[in-house]
Amino acid sequence: MTPILSVKHLTVRYPLARGQSLTAVKDVSLTLQRGETLAIVGESGCGKSTLARAICGLTGSSKGEIQLEGGTDTSKGKAKLHSIGRHIQYIFQDPLDALNPHMTIGTILQEPLKNLYPAMTTAERQQRIMQAIDDVALSPEHLSRYPHEFSGGQAQRIGIARALVSEPEILLCDEPVSALDVSIQAQIINLLQRLQQQRQLAMLFISHDLRVVRHLADRVMVLYLGRVMEIASAVTLFNKPRHPYTRALLDAIPLSDPRQEQQRLKTTTPLRGDLPSPIAPPSGCMFRSRCPIADNDCAQKAPPAEEKEDGHLVYCPKAAGIGSNQQES
Repeated sequence: MTPILSVKHLTVRYPLARGQSLTAVKDVSLTLQRGETLAIVGESGCGKSTLARAICGLTGSSKGEIQLEGGTDTSKGKAKLHSIGRHIQYIFQDPLDALNPHMTIGTILQEPLKNLYPAMTTAERQQRIMQAIDDVALSPEHLSRYPHEFSGGQAQRIGIARALVSEPEILLCDEPVSALDVSIQAQIINLLQRLQQQRQLAMLFISHDLRVVRHLADRVMVLYLGRVMEIASAVTLFNKPRHPYTRALLDAIPLSDPRQEQQRLKTTTPLRGDLPSPIAPPSGCMFRSRCPIADNDCAQKAPPAEEKEDGHLVYCPKAAGIGSNQQES
């Protein structure tokens, strides 16, 4: 089956002063099928948002190839953004910051249609807008209001409507619920799942909350310092993680039962040290400076991907992956 999105060997590098550079994303490859949710997880600073912005054209890439529905887009500049915008729409972390405070909601929802489909008639635009606000459970009366008049949850619904109005095939969700209250988070997650099923949307879902990822994702990619550590189905990754970094992330998920949490803390080792500087990362395996099983060989070269069962890729030849992880949902 041809993926709706294919990213091959994507690298994002930023030049710095004195001839230095910062590699935020290095040699990342992924595929996404129609109707699938691929979650991208990792600590803050691991390159999740940079990868997302590079895929949708908001950040330039230094190397690599991005294909949409089997074809490589060779357009440049504004034409490239328009081409990508018809296929991919971005849902941002902070809904209020993502909405222009000087525009009404109706104007905000019209803007992508005017930019991406300038030949569309006023009646056609209005029909798209009414469908989008209905899909996110808003009312026509909301169109004349301004962003500051809405709660965070309502503002995120508006952000989702703005993404939907151009009828993309892919939603790129960059921590879309992390700025919301827990009860509102569940509503937005359920809304995204319903919209995905109704419209057969593919989703790239960036999150640091692994409990949300476990509930939502079909597959999971683990990033560390802009490099892929592990890719697997959500079921496999949560029940049988192989990479030491993945295990450390899962071990950090708190359990809902205080007694179980206290017992778990006695049997797990917290991730040691801080994330290294991406300007001067460790040689060889990026994770070796914090890895409990690293040895001298890990400093020599970056480990290649080792494929396990069912497309499970692990970038660590020393990862045994024995046993299961018993974290709660």
